[in-house]
Amino acid sequence: MASFEPGHLHIHREALNTQDFSYDIKIDYQVVQDPKEGKSMQFDMHGHINHKDFKDTFTLPKDMAFNFAQVAFKIAVKNGMPGNATIISMHKYYDLMFKDVREQLNVQPGDPVKPEHLE
Repeated sequence: MASFEPGHLHIHREALNTQDFSYDIKIDYQVVQDPKEGKSMQFDMHGHINHKDFKDTFTLPKDMAFNFAQVAFKIAVKNGMPGNATIISMHKYYDLMFKDVREQLNVQPGDPVKPEHLE
């Protein structure tokens, strides 16, 4: 199950058996002004994975904000999600979030990426 509205993504999955995993993750995000990077997107993740609560925040500069899913997945794995978990069924919700992030930051095709952000 998943739901999306601008500024908020909620994904939820119940374990199918005792060897399976469950999660209830909410990602709230907003444009912020980072003193060093300028216009950026702050992501606040919270919820639970396998009934263990977690909360984490990360900020990505405008030119790297499209990479939110990779960072969010690493945080989820750090908090108990199996590294081989597949979340492909949520793809359309990530696409909606990706589009919203780009619109909120006014990112245009062809906008440059700072080379130091690729290291």
